[in-house]
Amino acid sequence: MIGISGKGANAADRRDRRFGYAMATPSLLVLFLIILFPVLSALFTSLHDYTLIAPNFDTFTGLKNFKLALADAEFRHSAWLTLRFVTGVVLLEFLIGFAVALMLNKVERFKPVYYAILLCPLLMNPVIVGLIWRMFLHPNLGIVNYLLGTIGIDPVNWLGDTKIAIWTVILVDIWHQVSFMIVLLLAGLSSLPKEPYEAARVDGANAFQCFIHITLPMMRTVIVVTLLIRLIFAVKTYDLIYIMTRGGPGTATDFVSYFIYRTAFVSLNVGEASAMSIILLAAILGLTVYLYRYMRSIN
Repeated sequence: MIGISGKGANAADRRDRRFGYAMATPSLLVLFLIILFPVLSALFTSLHDYTLIAPNFDTFTGLKNFKLALADAEFRHSAWLTLRFVTGVVLLEFLIGFAVALMLNKVERFKPVYYAILLCPLLMNPVIVGLIWRMFLHPNLGIVNYLLGTIGIDPVNWLGDTKIAIWTVILVDIWHQVSFMIVLLLAGLSSLPKEPYEAARVDGANAFQCFIHITLPMMRTVIVVTLLIRLIFAVKTYDLIYIMTRGGPGTATDFVSYFIYRTAFVSLNVGEASAMSIILLAAILGLTVYLYRYMRSIN
């Protein structure tokens, strides 16, 4: 009886698995095609001399577009600017987000109100954020310079100074995206078990020791996932640059996504722009794989 029951259970499990595969396959196929088609299209275009003046695939160039992209000083400059921007926003947003999440984790009253306030910037479209801050930071009519003037500080050309523009964009991005860090880290902190903290307090540990020896080790997976997601989104930053600076002044904020756009639709060289996109994709995938393997190793 036991053997028959076991066989029956196995057959039922197989039927359930087949049913699950049958239900999931159409959605997975559509998702796979939606993701794969643009990537393959960009890869195919990057191997041809495809421009918007001569939009055809008659001339196969092999890896020429990749070599031109890597040899392009402006592309390397954009990549360096993007690296500075990503490092700045991810690091600062993580530090601010973790500090706020730790404080909110101790709050018992009015927590939904704090959530609502924090989520407001995150729910706004980046284009709207860019337009609002471009108006606030206007050198003559902006409210920021007006407030600085009331305390005797000279007006600042926030978006027109080559040394200040990138920091202005970083601050605006932090204002917009730090809520994302707070929400994810707060969710991780809320899920931590209470027993290790109670045991540590019995042993005489203070709050800082609990943070170093309990909170940080148990939060490592959440931290890695949060940094990974934010890092990927930061590399792709395009909306704020298009609205606020158009890559300027000069090339002070010409991040790689905007530079690829300019190569494709201003220089009309879609083939080389596609090669740059593939290089950017490879860099993001490499970083993702590294962080994913690190995350698996700490589990």
